[in-house]
Amino acid sequence: MQDEKKTAHGAEDDPRNRDIRIYVNGEIVAREDARVSVYDSGFMLGDGMWEGMRLHHGHWAFLDEHLDRLFSSCKAISLDIGMDRASLVDALNRTAQANGMTDNAHCRLMVTRGVKVRPFQHPSLSRSGPTIVIIVEHSVPLASLKQGVTLATVPQVRGLPMSQDPKLNSHSKLNCVIACLQAEQAGADEGLMLDPHGFVNTTNSCNFFIVRKGEVWTSTGDYCMNGVTRAKVIELCRENAIPVFERNFSLVDVYGADEAFLTGSFGGLTPVASVDGKQTGDGERPIMHRLQALYADLVERDTRR
Repeated sequence: MQDEKKTAHGAEDDPRNRDIRIYVNGEIVAREDARVSVYDSGFMLGDGMWEGMRLHHGHWAFLDEHLDRLFSSCKAISLDIGMDRASLVDALNRTAQANGMTDNAHCRLMVTRGVKVRPFQHPSLSRSGPTIVIIVEHSVPLASLKQGVTLATVPQVRGLPMSQDPKLNSHSKLNCVIACLQAEQAGADEGLMLDPHGFVNTTNSCNFFIVRKGEVWTSTGDYCMNGVTRAKVIELCRENAIPVFERNFSLVDVYGADEAFLTGSFGGLTPVASVDGKQTGDGERPIMHRLQALYADLVERDTRR
């Protein structure tokens, strides 16, 4: 097997993942038997929503926040999940239990508009109800991520809400895939994406923060995914007297930052080593390390309830 590429979602290889069991529309089946139709709206059009969650002590971290976002996003695109919250939680738990997982596991919960009767765009052609798939893998972030990821500013931008609102965690991720490819072609691990006005926004897969003179900065949130981990980090800053600002800032501010890091459900807080070939700070990262400890404690408290 080819080694995992170092990205913000790079994970250590775990051979147990070759034999996991996957939830597909109410059934939990072997990995090789987990299939959806070529007529499925998600495959055909990217018409669907998803969530990524971590399993800790047998509980899903910040489950309510993730389900709030999923149900809100599906409502925004008139996608009926066909299950209430309790049924969805039961499906998540049954999938984890079928794999004997309680810790160091990551879930991808996917909901699409379902199978179409004809291979065209209109949502009315999806008539059999939604497709729901839950993949839970044994997942530990690559050890090398502790040294930080490298970023390259890419030409692909985060779009305007009236084109495709970046707050929607949709299956239509081509915009971010292009940014990822542009970063790879520039020799970086991740792409740093700007908003339509040229301000720094996010990477192709995670939310982005910098630290300048003891202050934590992140984007306004107008053009990025409303990340659960992002919100938790902002909350932790405010609760622990760490100045935090959601604001517009440019690459000049990034290049002169003392620290930079990414946030996401998979890796929590991941350090940034350099941006566009320029080293970020001196590598000490005191603010990020403090926030990492606070975040780990928050996850612990949330999953011990």
